[in-house]
Amino acid sequence: MKFRKKPVVIEAVRYEPDKIKTGDASYACQCCEAFSGIAHIHTLEGPMMVSPGDWIITGVKGERYPCNPEIFELTYEPVAEVPA
Repeated sequence: MKFRKKPVVIEAVRYEPDKIKTGDASYACQCCEAFSGIAHIHTLEGPMMVSPGDWIITGVKGERYPCNPEIFELTYEPVAEVPA
């Protein structure tokens, strides 16, 4: 059988370490922490490494997880506004 992903609007922010260092208040990546010198994010599956340029996605239940930029571009597209 084949399946199609249901259309869901997600929130995502690009992980850019320089924004954390400068304290940019608009940057929403407080979930990233240093873990043995490597940035990671706490996910439902445990800590996952996040690299500069990765997208951090907030899922339908509020969970967060990293996504490689190439996969993100193939999977998601911008939306003008969220339907009510």
